Amino acid sequence: MPVTWIPGSGFWANSYVVGSVLVDCGVLPMQVAPYRDRIKEIVLTHCHYDHTAHIAEIRAMTGGRVSIHRLDGPNLGNDLLSSAMLFGEKSAPVSVEVLLDDGEKVGDLTVIHTPGHTPGSICLYNEAEEVLISGDTVFTHGSFGRYDLPGGNLPALRASLQRLSGYAVRGVYAGHGDPVREGGSRHIAAALKMIGEIHG
Repeated sequence: MPVTWIPGSGFWANSYVVGSVLVDCGVLPMQVAPYRDRIKEIVLTHCHYDHTAHIAEIRAMTGGRVSIHRLDGPNLGNDLLSSAMLFGEKSAPVSVEVLLDDGEKVGDLTVIHTPGHTPGSICLYNEAEEVLISGDTVFTHGSFGRYDLPGGNLPALRASLQRLSGYAVRGVYAGHGDPVREGGSRHIAAALKMIGEIHG
């Protein structure tokens, strides 16, 4: 199950293509265009604008069905909760076909609800390949998502990192920064240690 990384630039989030699934839509539509014919599903890891900015164009180009966790779905059109204002933008309401819950499958990926960065943040996991697409819940090299934005929650984020530490993870494909293809569990453990050291 190869994961194709479509790098975000600046503060715009990475996207990933896994089989017929595209994860997140912060990258430019022309970056997604080479994969347009294979994309059937578009999954948003959470409602923040840097992950959703080009959803309308990418959906029109691919015809993909859009899904997001049910707790973040209503926030896509909210300028405050989507953080669109931080980017000097207004968020347009997005029509979502599927509201996801923990444990559901999207293609070969399983939804893990990991609140803390936003109420409906999710990661996507493939057990056979030990691959985690982590959105803004956990980054490589011991970093983790912000919890000081509207909807963020420190205890929930710590609990989400604790939950992820129980998974066997080789590859971590985060919302920002370069992915790692080996030793992913160590990066999650480092993030869990760091959040404990900073916040007790």
